[in-house]
Amino acid sequence: MLPCGEHAVLLELDGTPSALGVARALRLDPPDGVLEIVPAARTVLVRFDPTRTTAEALGPRLLALRPLDPADDDTAAVIVPTVYDGADLDHVADLTGLHRDEVVRRHGAVTYTVAFIGFAPGFAYLTGGDPQLVVPRRSAPRSAVPAGAVALAGEYCGIYPRRSPGGWQLIGHTSLAVFDPAADPPTPFAPGTRVRFEARGPDA
Repeated sequence: MLPCGEHAVLLELDGTPSALGVARALRLDPPDGVLEIVPAARTVLVRFDPTRTTAEALGPRLLALRPLDPADDDTAAVIVPTVYDGADLDHVADLTGLHRDEVVRRHGAVTYTVAFIGFAPGFAYLTGGDPQLVVPRRSAPRSAVPAGAVALAGEYCGIYPRRSPGGWQLIGHTSLAVFDPAADPPTPFAPGTRVRFEARGPDA
């Protein structure tokens, strides 16, 4: 546990599953005075109200936390209608040694979990994918990836919330709005949210 300014501490963990599990444990039973819990790939930031608690008081409770398994969360998953027409779908098939139809099947056969939000507002890093679909980033990023592109990189899956540069492998696209600053909430993808992809036809 490391100090992070005067009103927060940073928990360093051994990987994304642990960070996600600790964040879930904190959300379900937050210590008094905790205001915000922000998971990342291998850390969890815990922001607190200094008039109600201190880093020293929180320390024993935070360090004793045991990660909770995201698979135990029985809340309904967000369904992402997906057209599998990505420019890198055939390349992903080559990288994995699978037929493109098998890539699509495996991608839609699992339930993902939002580990954290990063890169851009609404860009959720989704974990829990099929290990066979772990692929490297592109050697040369694209200068522009369209909004709604569904992509893979390393252990993560993601959906580009708006047109932006990007180096992930594009396997499809969705019409689901993953970030709308005028909406409440602006994204359906809070950390811990379960997500499933459903294959749709090109007109979906």
